[in-house]
This record gives sequence, structure tokens and C-alpha cells, in this order.
Amino acid sequence: MDVLLSSAEGTIARITLNRPEKRNALNSELLHALKQEFARLKTDSSVKVIILEAKGKAFCAGADLAYLREVSEFSAMENLADSQLLQETFHEIYTSPKPVVAKVHGAAIAGGCGLASVCDIVIAAQNNAKFGYSEVKIGFIPAVVMVYLLRKIGDTRTRRLLLSAETISSLEAERLGLVTYCVDDEQLESFTNSIAKTLSDNSASSMTLVKEMMANLQGMSLEAGLRYAASMNAFTRMTDDCKAGIASFLNS
Repeated sequence: MDVLLSSAEGTIARITLNRPEKRNALNSELLHALKQEFARLKTDSSVKVIILEAKGKAFCAGADLAYLREVSEFSAMENLADSQLLQETFHEIYTSPKPVVAKVHGAAIAGGCGLASVCDIVIAAQNNAKFGYSEVKIGFIPAVVMVYLLRKIGDTRTRRLLLSAETISSLEAERLGLVTYCVDDEQLESFTNSIAKTLSDNSASSMTLVKEMMANLQGMSLEAGLRYAASMNAFTRMTDDCKAGIASFLNS
């Protein structure tokens, strides 16, 4: 059975975690598949938006137990290579030129919560979904996701979640900024499709540039950020999408 399913309808691609019997727990096979599929979609000009979802009762319950047993016996170099695979997979998702929408139901714990965290928009089932970074409970640390989480929700909230290892509701995750939209469980599918459709109606090049700027502005000084913003503003005006959009607006 394929650990990952991929399909497309119009300009919206759908990537589905497909290890329901393991609550879609992460292992090297699934991480490789995710990395390769996001890399493939990056160059697919027909796709404008990507939905990341999961089969079964959970979005992703963290690392597979068998995988954890393997990791506990790895050499230093094997552990480094495995950590780099996780880092590269998360980075491939985070830097995707297309908006990535996570549709979360059930548990999104540890690596699964990290997987949702690197998506642009997270939509969660209000009653069913739960989030948490449980790594410190077993002597591990959420090192890779910490880099993204600090950017996403800031120092104070990141410290709370990573040090406490608490499991929080989707409503609390929304309050903290980890979740973008918290919706009734029955509306999760339709609401996600609606958001994806809204995004797909936008300019692909503009969304790509917005994502690029959002990533690059982090850490820039005010002056450097403004210089960068002015140059990107000027560059955007020269894109085909901008020229067509202005022409359409003026002729309407």
C-alpha cells in the first residue's frame, strides 16, 4: 500500500497521508514520499494550491514506534542523516511556491504537529482535532520545528508548548496562532475546499512572491526590509500576471 496518495482537481492538488492503521505516524518512507511529492509539485505549473490531509482517525500521531526503535540504535552519522531528512522534508513544504493548506482532524502530535506547523494555512476540526509537541516527555527535543514555530507564534508561546509538552484543543491552537481556522467537524472538508478555491483564484506568481517575501523578511532590519520590499514591488509590476490584472481592471 502506498504510504502517500496524490491527486489533482483543476489547479488544486491533494496530498494524503495513507498509513491509517498507524495513525499516519512518520517514518523514513513517508518522509521521503512527502519530500519527493512536494518537490514534484513545485515545478507543476498546473497546480496553484496544495491541500495536505490524512486518511483514518488521525492527521499524524508523530513518529512510528518501530521507527523510534530503529533511531535509538542509530550511529551518530545515521542519526544526522535521518534528522536531515526531517529537516529537508519540512523545508520542502515550508518553501513550496504554492500555498499549502493543512486539513487537520484527530491527533496532530509531535512530528505530526510539526508537519501542520510548516503549512501556510491550518484548518482544524473544532471537536476532533488536538495538537501538541510531546517530544520532551521521552527525552527528545522538537529541534527542527522549533525554527519554524518561533517565526509562526513567537518566543513566549513556543516556550510554553515545547517545554510543557501539553496537548491542546484546536480552539486553543487557534488562539495561539498555530491554527488559522477552527471549524465544525462536519464542515472541515467543505471549508477546506472553499479556502483552497479562494486561493486558486489568485495570481500564482503573486502568491509565490508573497511566500518568498514572508520567508526572507524574517531577521531583516527595518531599513533592509523596506529596501527589499521596494525592489519586490517594482519587480512584481513587470510580471505577466500583474500586467494582465491591471489591464483587466482598467477595462472593467
